[in-house]
Amino acid sequence: MDAATLARLRSELEEDRASHLEQLEEHGASPYDDAVKDTGIEAEAGADAGQATEERAELLASLEAARQRVRAVDEALHRIDEGTYGTCVSCGGSIPDERLEARPLSVRCVRCAESS
Repeated sequence: MDAATLARLRSELEEDRASHLEQLEEHGASPYDDAVKDTGIEAEAGADAGQATEERAELLASLEAARQRVRAVDEALHRIDEGTYGTCVSCGGSIPDERLEARPLSVRCVRCAESS
């Protein structure tokens, strides 16, 4: 992969990370553990309690997805820094540039991804 493409992908990954960190920050959620300071959803009594519980569960699932994304982006940025970005973690072969363009968080080549 040429340096310009790698720099562009790094920039896109950093923007993606910042966006997910902002989402976590809005709720006082840590990107690296399960802590959440404020969901912004008040517990209510009666029929509304069920809805509040459902909304809280959906929010917590969304925050967990954001945490997972931040971790995956961190790993990709680390691989860029280490010079291993674009190397399949399963077989050690190259991940095609086209795959990384489409899926910058890819850690496996197509063949290994299909077999896992």
